[in-house]
Amino acid sequence: MGRKWNNIKDKKAEKDKNTSRIYAKFGVEIYVAAKKGEPDPESNAALKFVLERAKTYNVPKHIIDKAIDKAKGAGGEDYDELRYEGFGVGGTMVVVDALTNNVNRTASDVRAAFGKNGGNMGVSGSVTYMFDSTAVFGIEGKSADEVLEILLEADVDARDVFEDEDVTIVYAEPDQFHVAQEAFKEAGITEFTVAELTMLPQTEVKLSAEEQEKFEKMIDALEDLDDVQRVYHNAELED
Repeated sequence: MGRKWNNIKDKKAEKDKNTSRIYAKFGVEIYVAAKKGEPDPESNAALKFVLERAKTYNVPKHIIDKAIDKAKGAGGEDYDELRYEGFGVGGTMVVVDALTNNVNRTASDVRAAFGKNGGNMGVSGSVTYMFDSTAVFGIEGKSADEVLEILLEADVDARDVFEDEDVTIVYAEPDQFHVAQEAFKEAGITEFTVAELTMLPQTEVKLSAEEQEKFEKMIDALEDLDDVQRVYHNAELED
């Protein structure tokens, strides 16, 4: 389980290098969540979740405010939430989540990113069955035993709690995300290295150096697309 966390951590660190792109993508995600319901996180669970995740990426307040203000206005753009599934080199599996105001453009771009890098798109359901939707938290300054005690007192049934270097990682059921988060806040934990819903692979695939280089180019091509919000995969990447 620890290696899966490393992949999440490495991916987040890489994305943090390109703050302008990640901020722009959060702007769209916040806008969509705010427009779906009330533009108030206290009455809009989807918006609250996105804002909490944005905090772990240090998204500036002016970007958040601009997206919410835009959602309050009449009209505005409509976005579709799409999920693409596909395959990469070495038997790897990839899940791509996107928000788009032009479905044809996004489908074409995603297909090209797969095809130009040794991969191919699959049909709906061809890959996701090998992934588990999971709530994941990263907490500094608390041991696994301390975190587990907090979760038990709140009746949160965690899938796994373990320490990775100086961070305690929690995997829980997706519907337990807000319950766990509130339990942590009541215990005085308000900052997380990661707090989000992710797709964890049930098994991971090791790649040769050549395969990994090609695979990473494909993932970079997918993540560079403006419409793509998140990319999940089952490759065990070596440093």
